[in-house]
Amino acid sequence: SADDQALIETAPVGEVRDEADPEEQRPGEERRRIPSRRQAFSRYAVQSLEPLMARKLPRWKRAIDIAGAGLGVIVLSPVFALTALLLKLTSPGPVIFTQLRAGLGGQPFKIYKFRTMCVDAEAQKLGLRSSSEQDGPAFKLRRDPRVTRVGAILRKTSIDELPQLWNVLRGDMTLVGPRPLPVDESNGCSRWQRRRLSVTPGLTCFWQVSGRSRVTFDEWVRMDLRYARQQSLLTDLGLILRTVPAVLLRRGAH
Repeated sequence: SADDQALIETAPVGEVRDEADPEEQRPGEERRRIPSRRQAFSRYAVQSLEPLMARKLPRWKRAIDIAGAGLGVIVLSPVFALTALLLKLTSPGPVIFTQLRAGLGGQPFKIYKFRTMCVDAEAQKLGLRSSSEQDGPAFKLRRDPRVTRVGAILRKTSIDELPQLWNVLRGDMTLVGPRPLPVDESNGCSRWQRRRLSVTPGLTCFWQVSGRSRVTFDEWVRMDLRYARQQSLLTDLGLILRTVPAVLLRRGAH
């Protein structure tokens, strides 16, 4: 009818009027508008797939984490105290450095490390980005000018990573798992590389015992995906045992 045609012509673009019988509409009542398919879809934020692919930490693995990290904190407490004292005596700034890293499913968490660089190291990173010796989104620099003298020793011996035992106790990390990348570096990974976020990040993995900074970023990620497929009690125990000589021999550390 002419009234129906006028109704259609005056309807805003992207909206469709209710198709109920006009005779059932009460006098003075406006017709109910049904949003278009595009408008309805736009109401929902498009979310990343990483959280959907994330695998919960097995109970046996969590039990080992609590026992191992708890024992480590107790046994290594003299090392913690000595390191904190050296940092305070040799350079200004806090003893502990914190940074947001990409955790399980891409969920950001605060990682803890002994500070090995000057206090404005993060501000200087952008200017050094082009000098990175690691391909891909990860940033690695062998002769990093931001590293302090004591920090260089801590990095060579991996002592700077010890505060991450607290991350393990909190459940942010596990003893064995892919190393967590800073959030900005993780966001720079391609889709297949972000599959490494399907498992909880850890202190050590295949990358740590295979040369670390001497491998390409693609090889690094393939090692992480290999761990995600082969995760088991025997695999974890084997990697923990292999990590000890790798740290003592400083394979790929700088």
